[in-house]
Amino acid sequence: MRMLARRLALLALALVGASAVIFAVVDLVPGDPAVFVLGTGARPDTVAALREQLGLDLPWPVRYAQWLGGVLTGDMGTSLAYKTPVAGMILDRVQVSLPLALMALALAVAVALPVGMLAASRRGRPADALAMGAAQVGIALPNFWFAMLLVLVFAVKLRWLPAGGFPGWSDPLAALRALILPAFALALPQAAILARVLRSALIETLGQDYIRSARAKGLSRAQVLRRHALRNALIPVLTILGMQFSFLLAGAIIIENVFYLPGLGRLIFQAISQRDLVVVQSAVLVLVAAVILVTFLVDLAYAAVDPRLRGR
Repeated sequence: MRMLARRLALLALALVGASAVIFAVVDLVPGDPAVFVLGTGARPDTVAALREQLGLDLPWPVRYAQWLGGVLTGDMGTSLAYKTPVAGMILDRVQVSLPLALMALALAVAVALPVGMLAASRRGRPADALAMGAAQVGIALPNFWFAMLLVLVFAVKLRWLPAGGFPGWSDPLAALRALILPAFALALPQAAILARVLRSALIETLGQDYIRSARAKGLSRAQVLRRHALRNALIPVLTILGMQFSFLLAGAIIIENVFYLPGLGRLIFQAISQRDLVVVQSAVLVLVAAVILVTFLVDLAYAAVDPRLRGR
């Protein structure tokens, strides 16, 4: 409980610090949002009136306090480009990005776990070389190229899955079908990285004394791998999983554009191009909060996997 309390306190401090950095960085972006909204031909008094209406004439600490207070109460402001509440826009986009990231992560784990275990158990043999060669190819392939290849094969040629777009969650089956190809495109390089990390961790663990003791007691190599080595090799794997989920949630902008998915990454891209700073600030804060929360959950998973870490 003490460890959990310390982690929660650090989580709150990290979120506050991140919000200040995000607000400051976005505020330093050149240009005036009021001029962007009204156009360069707007009269100076009209621009000044809009700046006052948006609160842009207030000092930086006051604007930051107002924005942070609104975020804490669920009011993230109104989009300058779409004239709609930012919180609703982000919630709509998260309903696409979050399931996509979870599907991609689940696919990556489902592929990487057997491949990494096979490579570690057959170290130095043809199966190991084949698995690691395939993993190297998966790392080298650009995911946007792989995404277009998937569209060409499964959407254009075979017509099994849609080529793009998102129908919404009113039809869950159609929504899941729309996310299958993007999830596979995102999962391939992540599965390759995870398989290599798992193989290295398992090889190091298989050389420990307790593994030799388990073999001496009569357990087979497969039993030792599953019961003893895998759990003790999960610390670096959990670290990579946390980083991968953060990337899949925040870094899927290219894939979302390839498949025309209305996700959070695409929203940020559009808001930056339209200089909708209210949307940029709030959406980036949501992503940063997700990354910090995932890091917090990974810390808890460390303690669950390795009891020795609970007292540190």
